[in-house]
Parts: sequence; structure tokens; C-alpha cells
Amino acid sequence: MAHRGCLMVTIVCILVAVPCFVLPAAGNAGQRKYEAMFSFGDSLIDTGNICVNKSAAAELLLTIAQPPYGETFFGHPTCRCSDGRLAVDFLAQELGLPLLPPSKLAGAADFRKGANMAILGATTLDFDFLKSIGLGYPIWNNGAMNVQIQWFRDLLPSICGSPQGHGCRAYLAKSLFLFGNFGGNDYNAMLFFGFTVDQARNYTPMIVDNIASGVEQLIQLGAVDIVVPGLLPVGCFPVYLTMIPSPNPADYDDHGCLKPLNALSVYQNALLRHKLAELQVRHGSSSAVRIMYADYYAHVEQMVRDPARFGFSTGATTACCGAGGGRYNYEFDARCGMKGATACANPSRHVSWDGVHLTEAVNRLLADGWLRGPYCHPPILQ
Repeated sequence: MAHRGCLMVTIVCILVAVPCFVLPAAGNAGQRKYEAMFSFGDSLIDTGNICVNKSAAAELLLTIAQPPYGETFFGHPTCRCSDGRLAVDFLAQELGLPLLPPSKLAGAADFRKGANMAILGATTLDFDFLKSIGLGYPIWNNGAMNVQIQWFRDLLPSICGSPQGHGCRAYLAKSLFLFGNFGGNDYNAMLFFGFTVDQARNYTPMIVDNIASGVEQLIQLGAVDIVVPGLLPVGCFPVYLTMIPSPNPADYDDHGCLKPLNALSVYQNALLRHKLAELQVRHGSSSAVRIMYADYYAHVEQMVRDPARFGFSTGATTACCGAGGGRYNYEFDARCGMKGATACANPSRHVSWDGVHLTEAVNRLLADGWLRGPYCHPPILQ
């Protein structure tokens, strides 16, 4: 495939520093008080694991480890794939918790208030399975879902003692868990390397079953409050519009988004909501377990359809940062962080930061929509 080498690293977002910032609570966190927060997922919420685990990617690919990443809030790159904070950061801030340190800093960070297992390139399906279907490329071997859960298990003894002990279970019952999103990189692995959307769709039930299995594993460890985000409307983002365009004009909607890709996200989200509802029924009558579905898709789709309503000047199809020019301002060889690439004058007016990930302004809105609704079912603070 002509662009295989480029596509393998298109979504790589690795920044250079991994400081742990503590932010003051930005408001009243309602009636719920969490002692800690733990997160799992991919580059949308990775706060540094890919930097600590640099061996997972070749140094020559670390072009996004450069300014202007991190410019909006931190003033320098912080190993977050954005111009500033991520949704998980805003959740921590609102709940009065420190920004979550990456779990790979084990031995060099205090995890009593939480830890972040998320890592760029994370898939739902195990790497061995991806290899079995011809997708065994190193970028998908950074830390799949089950690997992250094992990282969490490995941390627990240093945080709360024996995972089977009452003290540890009581501690986890007072913690918030953010699990995902998962599934996006599974489809990236497939679609960027020759699968059709229909072929990728055949794996959706397996992906959803794996996510549900991960939620169940956390519940068995003692988790009570678990937020599970769905997929974004990825057909609206520059990386997909540029790297896997369609020759058929009918495949694009009125906002320039690829309908088949968005339909794939809608399909997974529908299956996921159904599976989570089954899990809630299974646990709801006999425990305090609360599984919350966070609706990435509906919120960001509204930003695409009516950006001005949210304070944006453009939808998601144009990247703020890059040197690609053209309709999407995205090109693999001129992406954000590379020589000649610059950020737009006001990232807070944009949805897409680098053509792959979201701006801090969007992440702030997402977190608020999850905390108070209406884009989390039920809202975290309800």
C-alpha cells in the first residue's frame, strides 16, 4: 500500500515533558466526592505514558513532540495531544483532584489520588489478535485495553494494599473511572492498512464485547462509578478526509464529513450502549454500580453542524495546527509540530487541533457535558 509507512504513524502524538500539575477545583462538584480517579484509553486522554514509554515509537517519528503542542495552557509540550488540557484534565480539575500522572511513572509519582493508564495507539483488541489478521504493526502494540488493566492491577498494591482486601475495594468504590474511548485505533489499524469500512464493521461486535469485558473486570476489582465514552464522528476529521478519501461525492454529507466512517461510529456506539445497559441491569439491583455512557458523538456532531453555537469559527474538518494548507490544513509530511507548521491564531475558535485530536476548548466542553449533562447518561455529578 503506497502510504503504509506514513499511515502507520499518522496518529502518533508524543510530547516531551511529563510534569504533574495540580489545579484548584474550578467549581462545586455537586454531591459526589471522589477520592481518586483512574483513566484508560488512547491519545485522547493520554497524559504522558507514550513519552515515558518512548521505546514504543522510533525517535525519528517524534515530530509532534515539539511546540506548538501545549501552548494554550501549559506553555510548552506536556505529552498531551492537544494545544492544552484534555477532557480528563478538566474532570480532575472540577473534582478537586490533581491532573493524573501517567501510570508508567511507577516509582516516580504518587498515585493515591489517581493514575492514567491511557496511551497513544491503544486498541481494544489484543495485539496478538491484530497480528493474526495481518495488522501487527508496532504502533498498535503500545498498550491495548487488557494491558492497561494489567498495569492498573500492578499499581494497586502500592496504592491500597491487596486488591482482594476490603480497604482496597472501599477505596476504589470512592474513585471515578474513565474507561475509553476504545475502538477508534482498532478501526485505524484496519482502515489505514487496506480494510474496507464493511470489513472493519465485521469486528465491531467483538470490539464492543471486549470493552464490556473491561468494564466488568473493573467492577470485579471494586469499581462503582465508571464513565464509558463512545466514538467520535471520525468522518469529520482531517486525517481521515485526507488519508482515506472517497471518490464518490455521495459519501460526503452537507458538512463535508465522510458518511460511511460516521456510520461506523454510530454502529459501535449503538452496540456499546446496549451492552452497557445489560451490564447495568446485571449489577444495578445488587450493588451501587453506576455505568455512565459518555456521548462523544452527539456533542462533537453538534459542533460540526453548528460551530458558532459553541463559539467556534470552523467545524472539525479544518485543523488549527499544520502546514498542509488546502481544505483541511492536514498533510502527513507537513503535520503539526514539523518544520514550517504553525498553529492558528486562536485555537479556542477551532474544533480540530492537529487534524486528529481536539482543542482544549472542545475538551473543556466535553468534560462539562459529562459532568452535568446532557452528553453523559447519567451525568457524573447527578
